[in-house]
Amino acid sequence: MTQNQSKQNDESTQVIASDQEAVEQCVPAEVGELDLYQKREKIYTRAIEGFYQRIRLFTGWPLLCGYFFLPWINWDGRQAVLFDLPARQFHILNITFWPQDFAMLAWVLAICAFALFLFTSLFGRIWCGYSCPQTVWTSMFMWIEQKTEGSRNQRIKLDAAPWSTEKIIRKGLKHGLWFGLGLFTGFTFIGYFTPIYELGYDLFMWRAEPAAVFWILLFSFATYLNAGWLREQVCLFMCPYARFQAAMFDVNTLIVSYDPRRGEPRGSRKRFSDNDETSLGDCIDCQLCVQVCPTGIDIRDGLQYQCIGCALCIDACDSIMEKMQYPKGLISYTTENRLNGKTSRILRAKVIGYVIALMVMCSLLGYQLFNRIPLKLEVIRDRGQLYTTNNLGHSENNYTLKIINMSREAQVYEIGVSSDSLENLTINNNNHHKVDSGEVLAIPLRLNSSDQGAKSRHDIVFHVESIDGETPAVSHPSTFFTAQPGK
Repeated sequence: MTQNQSKQNDESTQVIASDQEAVEQCVPAEVGELDLYQKREKIYTRAIEGFYQRIRLFTGWPLLCGYFFLPWINWDGRQAVLFDLPARQFHILNITFWPQDFAMLAWVLAICAFALFLFTSLFGRIWCGYSCPQTVWTSMFMWIEQKTEGSRNQRIKLDAAPWSTEKIIRKGLKHGLWFGLGLFTGFTFIGYFTPIYELGYDLFMWRAEPAAVFWILLFSFATYLNAGWLREQVCLFMCPYARFQAAMFDVNTLIVSYDPRRGEPRGSRKRFSDNDETSLGDCIDCQLCVQVCPTGIDIRDGLQYQCIGCALCIDACDSIMEKMQYPKGLISYTTENRLNGKTSRILRAKVIGYVIALMVMCSLLGYQLFNRIPLKLEVIRDRGQLYTTNNLGHSENNYTLKIINMSREAQVYEIGVSSDSLENLTINNNNHHKVDSGEVLAIPLRLNSSDQGAKSRHDIVFHVESIDGETPAVSHPSTFFTAQPGK
């Protein structure tokens, strides 16, 4: 038995060794030597200007201005956009939303998701490259870095140089401006949840709430960390969008791509040289497209999930092509079909499906907003007993009405009740009640009826409306029980 086991172990060892040799032969050397836990190499981006970078200015700056200045705008005596969590009121311009309106939030999130799917199917990662907060804030932090530490080569030399007075000043100025921008970002973010004028005054007078100070510092540090230090790591490892975007890409999706048929073989050459004489493609292998990439990839290696579609490599390559007097577009926005010489189609089945779904959801959301009534009524019937009989032999039922005033002002509401099968149905209690803005008023109510029919169960409807007529009436169905004849 021992010899057989040793033979089996020898045979297993030989099989494993042969399998490992086969794997080593199939896997390229650069893949086999990849260390998944290797230290991150800092990316030194080069500043570039061009057509698409001017477009990014027009898409990024309006978002920044809207974010930083919107809380400072007043609307009808209050902050235009304020999410007042303690009061459970969410003010957006002239509309105040309440927790009861959260169904609309679900519609908004669904619309945003389908809009993202639609634009990704058509234009690739246009959101990441032009409008994502991580991209916009990182661009600002990189601009500060370039102004304080210099160009790409100057920053590389500065990091490699020993510590000196100049290095300390430049580094300190950069990090001070970084944290200042992060602090302003955190303060503005908290200003969406706390009246920003009061928050700023309390901070200036050193009497702000500890919770507000904590959250401001937390979001300031998060901005400083994400946009200043992590940068492309957020896009590569923390953002889930980069991982599932391939599910929405197809051969007609617009992507940033390099044309290998035109660019290969690569090689340096003199300016204005003829490619026919050098037997080279249009790519001069200047590495400028790599130097400007914020995620540090080489777009010439093909489509990669790290590409955020910012078009920096397009502007960089076009500038070189212009200097070499070659046609632009060696790196461009294109599709896989167009690269293969085929025709690209905009209208596809899934694009049409996304458009139809968006139209339906936007129509339903618009209908809800247009027909939204800032009043909600809930009716709770007393389940302890179906009915009681008073001294006059009339049937009485007890209810609890909850009136929620979702308007911005106090209202006086009138309560009414109706029934198709009962004529003499009256309210024993006061039917006029004042409800403050945002208040949930519980009203005990007793209904009385002298009618007695063949059946004991009757359908009734409660009605509540404001006496000034500004708020439309709302209704809620319920039931009323009576004593049957002879019982």
